[in-house]
Amino acid sequence: MKYYSRHFVKPGDLNPAQRLFGGQALAWIDEEAAIFAGCQMGTANIVTKLMSEIDFVSSAVCGDIVEFGFEVTAIGRTSLTVHCEMRNKQTRELIVRVERIVFVSLDAEGKPTPHKKAGMTVPEAANSSSEPSKLAS
Repeated sequence: MKYYSRHFVKPGDLNPAQRLFGGQALAWIDEEAAIFAGCQMGTANIVTKLMSEIDFVSSAVCGDIVEFGFEVTAIGRTSLTVHCEMRNKQTRELIVRVERIVFVSLDAEGKPTPHKKAGMTVPEAANSSSEPSKLAS
């Protein structure tokens, strides 16, 4: 799994137990996974359809740096499914695992529409052009 981005855990990110608030972790995961999926799908016009089983494995504290890893696990005609892990950058200890996050590509009217990797298998998509995608604005 490749790790793509990082966040500092700051005081405002903590719960009353002085650990990273789970809702904050999920917000970061949703945003970072959407950026990853949008780059894969060739569009920023996507929505999160589903987050499946979420496993909070360990915690993070103020000052930790967390990083986000993603891999494509399934490709549909209008959707892309991603597996995500968030870990501590320094210790590499797993903090959160999300088995499946499903994103759907939308057209200008907000209806599901095929994306650039539709019809590909996961290995084909992984081996497709590694050039950065230009996301729609």
